[in-house]
Amino acid sequence: MNAPRAVLYEYGQVIPQGIGHIKRIEAIVEDAEIGLPELVREECRDLLAQIGEKTARIAEKTKKLTDLSRQSQTARRLQTMPGVGPLIALAVEAFAPAMQSFRCGRNFAAWLGLVPRQFSSGGKERLGRVSKAGQADIRRLLIIGAMARVSWACRKPPAQGSWLSRMLAKKPRMLVAIALANKMGREIWAMLTKQEDYRDPALAVVA
Repeated sequence: MNAPRAVLYEYGQVIPQGIGHIKRIEAIVEDAEIGLPELVREECRDLLAQIGEKTARIAEKTKKLTDLSRQSQTARRLQTMPGVGPLIALAVEAFAPAMQSFRCGRNFAAWLGLVPRQFSSGGKERLGRVSKAGQADIRRLLIIGAMARVSWACRKPPAQGSWLSRMLAKKPRMLVAIALANKMGREIWAMLTKQEDYRDPALAVVA
């Protein structure tokens, strides 16, 4: 998307970021009233064709992942958690050891590299950055899923007083996403060891 946006920007056409604006780019390229050189139009058409091909391939792979995840009870269960899609669910099922090998959810989060390092100084313990010492693929995917939840929460605020609401009020988004990924890792451990679907803590409190 950035390539055709950059080309058109040189000719005074400003398009916001995001694949959702691709129709707008197509309209500008084909609008004869806009004085774009023919060579620029051809370049943009070629870039749009490449985007279309890649989008179709991504959609096809996404469908295959979705179909595969529906065949697994574990993957289906994991996807009841907000922020966990077919890719994360299948990655956890494929690459994570049996949850029974972890004594608690924190141990699983530590295996993922999502637990802050601890430093001792003057008899006091301090928490540093996450260790990043565990399974990098699942950790990365969980952070991406957490970022999606954080972005959604910024557009549609979560319940007042909820954990996510309190965190967003005092911490930068990226730090909140990493903390949320840690929390998601612990919840995944609980869901799989107890063989339960995700239960929203806010709804549990109301109940």
